[in-house]
Amino acid sequence: MKVSNTFRRFENEQALHQGVDADISGLRRVLDELTLCRTDLEIQLETLSEELAYLKKNHEEEMKALQCAAGGNVNVEMNAAPGVDLTVLLNNMRAEYEALAEQNRRDAEAWFNEKSASLQQQISEDAGATTSARNELTEMKRNLQTLEIELQSLLATKHSLECSLSETEGNYCAQLAQIQAQIGALEEQLHQVRTETEGQKLEYEQLLDIKVHLEKEIETYCLLIGGEEGACKSGGYKSKDYGSGNMGAQLKDPIKAIVVKKVLEEVDQRSKILTTRLHSLEEKSQSN
Repeated sequence: MKVSNTFRRFENEQALHQGVDADISGLRRVLDELTLCRTDLEIQLETLSEELAYLKKNHEEEMKALQCAAGGNVNVEMNAAPGVDLTVLLNNMRAEYEALAEQNRRDAEAWFNEKSASLQQQISEDAGATTSARNELTEMKRNLQTLEIELQSLLATKHSLECSLSETEGNYCAQLAQIQAQIGALEEQLHQVRTETEGQKLEYEQLLDIKVHLEKEIETYCLLIGGEEGACKSGGYKSKDYGSGNMGAQLKDPIKAIVVKKVLEEVDQRSKILTTRLHSLEEKSQSN
């Protein structure tokens, strides 16, 4: 977030910097135009001054020529109306020329002064604007340097955080691999335990079948010998030795036998049978 704000400020400052540069370029063009205009006005003033001097010179030459022409002694007697006084006419013409020249000079001087004042004021304003623009440009350059330094610092911080992130990811990957290896080992152990449990279950079923088979045999033996010795008592039974012949042979030497069978079952905390063992204890005694 801070990096994006810094980049945004940098772009804004750069845009302002470009705008100020454009304003300065425009002011320089205006200053060049004003300089050209001032030069043109000075040339026009010089031309008007030369024209005024030329008119004065021509006027003086004409006045001298007229004075020379009037200085001769010409006696002409005519019966006519009195003539026009040339001196008065020349003086009037001279006064008109001088008034016209003075008026032109004053007009040109006033126009020049007005244009010069306007140009001076515009130059002063442009100089002030240029100074302000330079100060603003200096301040923007300073801000730009500050932002560049801050940007370099943020980039260094970003690089450091990226390195730290890479290192952390490497550590977590190693830990994850170790945990996955442990999970694999535990799954293998669980599979082994399940296999052993299935084997124990099968063994238990086999023992249970053996137990049922033995109980059936015991019940059969009890039925066979029930007529002579009575019913089996408390987990035992009475049997006789039949010798090596078949079971239908006649009994000899009756023997009293007591067989005690114990079934030991190992269960866990959830009452699940883990192992089953069958113990048999047989006691024999000679009958009287």
